[in-house]
Amino acid sequence: MSQHLISLSLSDNDLTDIDAALKILEDRFAGFLALTPEERRTILKMGDKTEAFCRQTLTVAIQNTQAIPPSLDVVEAQSDLLTLDKLRPRLHRLRDLLSRGEDTDMALGSDIYSFSLDAYASLKIAGKGAGLETLRQAMSVRFNRGGKAKTQATQPVG
Repeated sequence: MSQHLISLSLSDNDLTDIDAALKILEDRFAGFLALTPEERRTILKMGDKTEAFCRQTLTVAIQNTQAIPPSLDVVEAQSDLLTLDKLRPRLHRLRDLLSRGEDTDMALGSDIYSFSLDAYASLKIAGKGAGLETLRQAMSVRFNRGGKAKTQATQPVG
């Protein structure tokens, strides 16, 4: 018997609402960066310990602006940190939604695959003599095990 991990039906209204929400997010994210793989690889990354260091350094820098060269923009750094603090909870929510969407995608695909395997097995049995042989053969392509061509090992010249 086929598995049934999820039963989900999306109405046209559901899809319209989702698309409208995505459009709003796309519009709001228009100013966000899209780093290249090279930029992602080479950019400085702020982990937990580094973040604590950065927060402490920024606090001290704000209290001692006279010791900071004019080329270092303390106000911009402070603004970046405030923006990061506002953005992070929303990004966590987006990641959670994406994860649930991907899990749902996987479960739906798994349910369909499980059904198809069970249906294929039934058709293999019932198809004999029922005029389903052509259809069964077409579906069997998925399971053909055309092994890799064997290559002869070359003998070392000695």
